[in-house]
Amino acid sequence: MELLTIGAFARAARLTQKALRLYDELGVLPPAAVHAESGYRLYHPAQLDRARLIARLRRIGMPLADIRTVCGLDRRTAAEAVTTYWQQVTADTAARARLAALLVQDLSGRDTTMSDPTPAITVHGAAGCDTGAVRDSNEDAAYASDRLLAVADGMRGPGGAAASATAIDALKPLELTDAPAADLLTMLAGAVADAHRVVRNAGTADHQAVTTLTALLRHGSRLALVHVGDSRAYLLRGGDLFRLTQDHTWVQNQVDQGRLDPDTAATHPRRALLVRALGAGDDVEADLALRTALPGDRYLLCSDGLSAVVDQAALRTTLAASDTPERTVRRLIDLAHRHGAPDNIACVVADVVVV
Repeated sequence: MELLTIGAFARAARLTQKALRLYDELGVLPPAAVHAESGYRLYHPAQLDRARLIARLRRIGMPLADIRTVCGLDRRTAAEAVTTYWQQVTADTAARARLAALLVQDLSGRDTTMSDPTPAITVHGAAGCDTGAVRDSNEDAAYASDRLLAVADGMRGPGGAAASATAIDALKPLELTDAPAADLLTMLAGAVADAHRVVRNAGTADHQAVTTLTALLRHGSRLALVHVGDSRAYLLRGGDLFRLTQDHTWVQNQVDQGRLDPDTAATHPRRALLVRALGAGDDVEADLALRTALPGDRYLLCSDGLSAVVDQAALRTTLAASDTPERTVRRLIDLAHRHGAPDNIACVVADVVVV
């Protein structure tokens, strides 16, 4: 069958030539051939189905790195992957919608507490840290109360333990706040900026102490999430486990740009290289989000000493078991040890319950 020029193929697939060139560069849709003299890309008509699938996945906002993975799956597995992706999008969109509603109410001067159908809730949590099987010191920190959940992972070496403790201590005064939910994110951002300056100033010429920080601050049924680095937050809701944070690492940036696939990134020698951390650089940019806690939710916050060695399926199974937060923390740490525990382990497990 005759090959199509990039222009003809673009028209048939309803894509632009610019998009096709990008998909070629990222290995998502390489041409069937390249003309030896002109360098023009040539495509086989059989590639139209893949091109149209890519276009449909792009329309729902799926990143190219994920699209490349989905295109390599059989139809049933691909459908499951799209379902999982869209569930995450829906959860994130719902959280942003709630934040937008709170901001509108705040700006219009209306009472944000009225007509909230969410029942009164509290949080029962447990925190645990473990040195692991290889390290001889612990630089991780974890904290759990009914108002604040936090995990921090200090860089190995002098000052790492102090940096992680400083990050969490900076948030503890916020447990006493009675500010409106819409103000929680601003307060968290300010506390993180203060902690960043303290950690940065504690460094020496020979060693710059840095730390990650992932935390949830509760006000009523609202949970304000702050995240810097590669510690993680997960939500178990209705039997499904959702990851709430994005790693601020060099390899994750490469995955997002389509330059690395997730499997390669998981074992890449630079996978622990942070592009954002408290104590590094003049300023720090934290990810912030506002969520609504529902009775029956279970949250997990953990350092990469757990998430880097235990996959999400095993985390879901362990979290879904009917067990207390205290015993679940212990089971997760034991699970990390069964996978070698090459790093410090910090984790927090918290259940949302009706008062």
